[in-house]
Amino acid sequence: MKIFKVFITLLFFQIAFLNAQNTLDFSIVKATESCSIVIDKKDAKVVEIAANILANDIKNTTGKTIKVLNELDDNIILAGTIGNNKLIEKLIKSNKIDVSTIKNTWERFSIQVVKNPFKGVSQALVIVGSDRRGTAYGILEISRMIGVSPWEWWADVTPSKQEDITLSIENRVSHEPSVKYRGIFINDEDWGLQRWAALNFEPEIGDIGPKTYSKIFELLLRLRANTIWPAMHRSTKPFYSYPENKKVADDYAIIIGTSHAEPMLSNINTEWNHETMGEYRYDTNSEVIKNLFAKRVKEAAPYENMYTTGMRGEHDSPMIVGEDDTDQQVKLLENIITDQRAILKKELKKDPKAIPQAFIPYKEVLKYYQNGLHLPEDITLVWTDDNYGYIRQLSNPEEQKRKGGAGVYYHTSYWGRPHDYLWLNSTNPVLMWEEMSKAYEFQSRDLWILNCGDIKPHEYNIELFLDMAWNMDTFDKSSSIRTHLKSWAAREFGNKNATEITNLMFENNRLAYMRRPEFMAWSQVEPVTKAGETELTQYHYGDEVTSRINAYEHVVETTERLYNSISENRKDAFYQLVYYPVIGASKLNQKWLYYYKNKFSAQQRKASAHFYGEQSANAYNRILKETNYYNKTLAQGKWNHIMTMQPRFLPVFSKPVYSIVDSNEKPTLGLALEGYEMEVNHDIVNSFADVLPVFNSYTDNHYFIDVFLKGKGNVEWKAIPKNDWIKISETKGVLTNESGKQQKRLWVSIDWDKVPKGENQKEAPLGHDFQLIPPSYKVNSAIDFVSGDHTVTIGVSVYNPKFEVLEDYSGFVEDKGFVSINAENFSRKVNGLEASWELLEGLGYTGKVITALPRSVNSETDLKLIQQNSPLLEYDFYAFNFGEVDVRMQAVPTHANYEGRGVRCAVAIDDAEPVIVNFQTSGRSDEWKQNVLKNASVKSVKQIVNKAGKHTLKIWMVDSGVMLDQILIDLGGWKKSYAFPKETVKK
Repeated sequence: MKIFKVFITLLFFQIAFLNAQNTLDFSIVKATESCSIVIDKKDAKVVEIAANILANDIKNTTGKTIKVLNELDDNIILAGTIGNNKLIEKLIKSNKIDVSTIKNTWERFSIQVVKNPFKGVSQALVIVGSDRRGTAYGILEISRMIGVSPWEWWADVTPSKQEDITLSIENRVSHEPSVKYRGIFINDEDWGLQRWAALNFEPEIGDIGPKTYSKIFELLLRLRANTIWPAMHRSTKPFYSYPENKKVADDYAIIIGTSHAEPMLSNINTEWNHETMGEYRYDTNSEVIKNLFAKRVKEAAPYENMYTTGMRGEHDSPMIVGEDDTDQQVKLLENIITDQRAILKKELKKDPKAIPQAFIPYKEVLKYYQNGLHLPEDITLVWTDDNYGYIRQLSNPEEQKRKGGAGVYYHTSYWGRPHDYLWLNSTNPVLMWEEMSKAYEFQSRDLWILNCGDIKPHEYNIELFLDMAWNMDTFDKSSSIRTHLKSWAAREFGNKNATEITNLMFENNRLAYMRRPEFMAWSQVEPVTKAGETELTQYHYGDEVTSRINAYEHVVETTERLYNSISENRKDAFYQLVYYPVIGASKLNQKWLYYYKNKFSAQQRKASAHFYGEQSANAYNRILKETNYYNKTLAQGKWNHIMTMQPRFLPVFSKPVYSIVDSNEKPTLGLALEGYEMEVNHDIVNSFADVLPVFNSYTDNHYFIDVFLKGKGNVEWKAIPKNDWIKISETKGVLTNESGKQQKRLWVSIDWDKVPKGENQKEAPLGHDFQLIPPSYKVNSAIDFVSGDHTVTIGVSVYNPKFEVLEDYSGFVEDKGFVSINAENFSRKVNGLEASWELLEGLGYTGKVITALPRSVNSETDLKLIQQNSPLLEYDFYAFNFGEVDVRMQAVPTHANYEGRGVRCAVAIDDAEPVIVNFQTSGRSDEWKQNVLKNASVKSVKQIVNKAGKHTLKIWMVDSGVMLDQILIDLGGWKKSYAFPKETVKK
């Protein structure tokens, strides 16, 4: 017999508890008996709903039917709200339970086992809520304890079957939630949720209606959320157009709010009728607009709401005003808010100070706020990210004292410039944690709303966001996210696979952080452009395009293997939560990456261009196949119409147009070397494309040579090194027109134990400027490539000085005219007077960034005080050249916390005076667009390396919270690439 015993404290999926006492066992289901759930029919409807959800979860787990009663039974789960349950009140009065800790608090509950609570009742598992949601959360905590996922319905996480369920219960009391109002915004639902509801789940009304919302609200309860901003696009009828919607929301105790573009619960996008209502302009048509506001407030009055104040234009646009003058716009907005509060007072018969209200300074509205808009103290100030995950501003010390507090509206899905990301969930969870923990630190604790698009496939980030909002204390470090994800994976797919799933998702997130899948066409929107040229280099630094293809191929292989190992009852869940999002991201990347290889190969007249075109088309077809499976086959068609592979039908989702090499030439051998756009071509005088980049004895260099077929037919080739210290991955082969066999990439490396020491003898440079190794201490050789009676010689040059000073040196060295450093790999760090450097794991191009914390530390711009008091990072490096250098620093593209703060650090080499570097961007500038497209802000500063030899790069904090990712000291040799080259660490 299999017995399921679980303790109430589960890491990261627990509620925060106080007052641990003795542990008692409580049997929910045994072989011959089961408990009943007892509630009071006078309690809130949500208590009954939660009780029935729990009863259904128990049945799905054990096959046993659990009764929900309004009367006592022998073995019971008793659940109720203080003041609304007569049995709970009896226990309180008889001192059998103590609720003093949670009484008159927000959304708290206690769970305990009480022996002999009533006559004829041997024991009861007693759940007491401070209010209706507190009770519901307490009931659904039992569902979590028996192993039921919050995604039981929304991601088909089928409960594992158990014969018996016995819980080990400690008497505990939950904390108040970290954030008072917590929820999601259903947005850009046109291509997923709305179509699924209309054509599949709720065809009787053909829209997102009460049936769909009841499922959404159940999910929110399971995730301990309490607020929703309903869907509001034109594809969906307004929330209040279906009278049952607001009643269902109240039944589930869900608070209704609306977005920045929907004042006073009014969906202007779909409710405003120009023919009957005139122009949506407050300066000329205020009475009609106020009538709409008043009507909605009156209609919603019986329910829990949070009213968005202020006003924007229709949909997502600035409001129209007569004078294009900021001062006039500010004044008009102040008048609008005054009128809105008067409406609230009149219709709700309450002081506006007692009514939940939000003001959302989104896009242009932030400018109005920054230009002196007066906002009543009791309105919650809801800060926003820049739509790409970076919060634009937070409360300064004075604003943190506001009675209405502050909140955050955050995106993991977005439609707009510079480019949408509506298909997949590509927001890095560690970035979301970093920004939300920063917001929490700056007292944004009253409202957190996540724009999660269609819900699917944002499941994990939704849960993470709401878990943080529920109990931020369990997310005190960046490593908390890896721990949370591993716990999540273990809950959904078992401990056996949890670590590998976690690693897989972290790698998928890292690759998406470097560039979101939806941005891989290098196109933009507003206006929409065609696919552009990639910034990934194909011929420098190991070929960034191929490296990314290979990284995603490994991700695909791991995902497919994991899918085969998942138990049958969780395969559909794995497909939705991991497989489809990861495969989709991989194949969208590979579609474009192979397209870029197809195009570049055709320019080099490679027959392999055809193969790369095929691979790109295969990736496109794989997305088609998986999306069709998601909609048509998965869970017997339950999710048909929920998933589209081409939201808005943007160019990035299309099938590329491929290049072909139409050649009837006789087959010949072609060569293309790393470091050159031009293939080896001896018809061009001094093309300088026939010598590999210099091998440096102090770094781990290896370079590629592509041997490829030109023309039609077969070509045999041999590679013959002229010295035994030259190593080649393959030395002979045959190229044919068969797909995939028209090209071979060879890797050349050096056996340093066999290379003679280079002589200090000046020699002429080889002709390529990027080498920037002094023309001495070189050992030169070559590789002959032989095909038939034709031989091509490729030069090999190694730099092997064997300097005594570098024998015991540990640090970074110059290679090919640059020094590349991952910021987390400092040589030394020195704590400041008030701040110190800390590593954040799971963020940045390298998977780690370094930042100065705490964020509350004041900024410092006085250079002397910076050197005296600010935390310092030092990076030792050895240069073979000297002169003016360009220190390029890559940071996570965050924004200043508030006016008076910046995104700055100070930089110097050796004892030079520090120079302040500022990563801050303004508004929606071109620089900001490029930063958010590649999740990187790169700034440079000139410094002097006064001689060849050892040096130290120094970086001081100016503003806390600046996250440094990579550093490149360019002595003139760096060639343009998307990411900085790999670290040049002395081997």
